[in-house]
Amino acid sequence: MDDALIDLPGIADGEDKSSPLANRIRKNYRHVRKWAKRTATDCFRIYDREIREYPLAIDFYAGRYCVHVFARGSDSEEPPSELITAAVEALRLVFGVNDDAIFWRTRARSKETRQYEKIDQIQEFFTVHEYGVKFKVNLTDYLDTGLFLDHRETRRLVASQAKGKRVLNLFAYTCSFSVHAAVAGAVFTKSVDMSNTYTAWGRDNFILNALPLNNNPIIRADCLKFLDDEIRSGLKYDIIIIDPPTISRSKKMDQLFDIRVDYIMLVSKALKLLADGGVIFFSTNSRRFVFDERLFPSCSVIDISAKTIPVDFHDPKIHRCWKIIERI
Repeated sequence: MDDALIDLPGIADGEDKSSPLANRIRKNYRHVRKWAKRTATDCFRIYDREIREYPLAIDFYAGRYCVHVFARGSDSEEPPSELITAAVEALRLVFGVNDDAIFWRTRARSKETRQYEKIDQIQEFFTVHEYGVKFKVNLTDYLDTGLFLDHRETRRLVASQAKGKRVLNLFAYTCSFSVHAAVAGAVFTKSVDMSNTYTAWGRDNFILNALPLNNNPIIRADCLKFLDDEIRSGLKYDIIIIDPPTISRSKKMDQLFDIRVDYIMLVSKALKLLADGGVIFFSTNSRRFVFDERLFPSCSVIDISAKTIPVDFHDPKIHRCWKIIERI
């Protein structure tokens, strides 16, 4: 990895200490920048709602800044003008950035569901690096950017076990788990998602990393139907990743999907595709989710959430993750 490709700005001269938000961003960035340079990563969180007066999360993406405002009501709610002003001024103080490098997202506290809906059609994609692996990101057109930063360490964990393995990635979104696994030496990956947009995006991520698509197929399908077909095929996988939305009401599905109920069916079917000695990584961002281990008496179910929270995220409940292994 050529360090010259990693765009990590310095901190602007003349450290104005008048802004508490700028002071916290400056402190966080100084800490994470050393790690980021060492790991060839140029996308990470630089502020995570640490000050009550500033209910924001700010992510850095290769010289651009994505500011998430956490609203109490609807996603369409506009951020308070004073909060916008404070965030812009803080980023100017620390990095000397212009307004055109700052992008905004409003997140509703009342929603658990992870929505991938389109919000614009500018089609402004650019490349970021995570542990040296390249990904396409878009900060203008979708509520989510194409890369969930909170799962960086989960992807790293999967990659660390992927060499020589066959990997199945369900609810693959833009295939970031699969790409990491393939870069790490997985002999075969298969990624499944319902969206034409995101399966195409996933293919671009494989191509971006010079990975062949013939042994890294991407399937557009309802994961629940796909599992039934795959079980009938007799194929087996060494690693299965299940990272579904909390709730999905997609017209492409025959029924409402609710992770708190449907995880039982998902994991049960995935176990039928697991090779001897294989592992399932199951995760959710639902804060109300309860994994009932008693429903899987033949399995060892280990909560690995703490190991998968990145250093730049301060919310220990940003997601939860389990490692599921069948006892022999």
